[in-house]
Amino acid sequence: MEKISLLNNEQTERIIAGDKKTIDSQNENTLRPISWENYIGQDKIKKNLQVFIEASKKRNECLDHILFFGPPGLGKTTISHIIAHEMGANIKVSAAPMIEKAGDLAAIMTNLSHGDILFIDEIHRLSPAIEEILYPAMEDFRLDIIIGQGAAAQTIKIDLAPFTLIGATTRAGMLSNPLRDRFGISAKLEFYNEDELALIITKASLKLNTKINEMSAKEIAKRSRGTPRIALRLLKRVRDFAEVQDKNMIDEVIAKHALNELGVNELGFDEMDLGYLKILSQANGRPIGLNTIAAAMSEDEGTIEDVIEPYLLANGYIERTAKGRIATPKTYTLFPHYAKNDGLSLF
Repeated sequence: MEKISLLNNEQTERIIAGDKKTIDSQNENTLRPISWENYIGQDKIKKNLQVFIEASKKRNECLDHILFFGPPGLGKTTISHIIAHEMGANIKVSAAPMIEKAGDLAAIMTNLSHGDILFIDEIHRLSPAIEEILYPAMEDFRLDIIIGQGAAAQTIKIDLAPFTLIGATTRAGMLSNPLRDRFGISAKLEFYNEDELALIITKASLKLNTKINEMSAKEIAKRSRGTPRIALRLLKRVRDFAEVQDKNMIDEVIAKHALNELGVNELGFDEMDLGYLKILSQANGRPIGLNTIAAAMSEDEGTIEDVIEPYLLANGYIERTAKGRIATPKTYTLFPHYAKNDGLSLF
């Protein structure tokens, strides 16, 4: 299969990737809502969490441990901070790759106070050894640390203050069953609709001291892949184009021009998405394995699974089967040449 060169390492970071990037750091805390009143979207999850929080506060208990999962950029971290705010609790933030040894976990947990919230991002990346230590901490608020080896090994038990663990992951299937079962609350975050994203963009523009009209907000929302993080990232880049042109408002002309210059089409696809879909379209309806796609795109398999595929799956452009990925008729509307040559019907 022909190898497709899409984005080399020296180019700007992919602007419509839902994962966190360096370019997101500016204004991130300023734009993040801190209460339910300002939080837009995920209505079902929000309503349930409000009930759980109120009940926990009435009982004067810690909230049950929570697992948030779903594609990147949908608000797992933001909701966790809102929970801490609503509970009147401190939140300590970490990430699984930073917790390599038992001592790393012990250092974090022994510094938790009663009712604190510990947020662990990418929790699926915890090692089995760290997971084993986490089990009694979640169930009994106790750390069992083994010191020494062999016959001289000793287990030291350390009591912990009651706390709430919030785990976030884009790959829930990689969590071990014992770890998953210890979360009393589990919630999958869904993609946002265009109206929700347009409202998020409009509210964010006020915080950025940027004027934007309704049609421009909808234009950015349409190309944001159902993801608030991408919507805010695009808003900031469109603002750059407006300021360079000495415009005091982002109008539809500026928005469309900027988004086209950024390489994001009206479907929210960029060169990487189209390259991925083109590979599948050329396969004559045959399934293609993830490793083959990754090799053709010179891309990491995890990036394809976590960043590229979720939006394409949710919108019906691809199917995952036991044998591999398959392009759907919807994809062939983008590549009618291959549909015609392959004899595939779009109807």
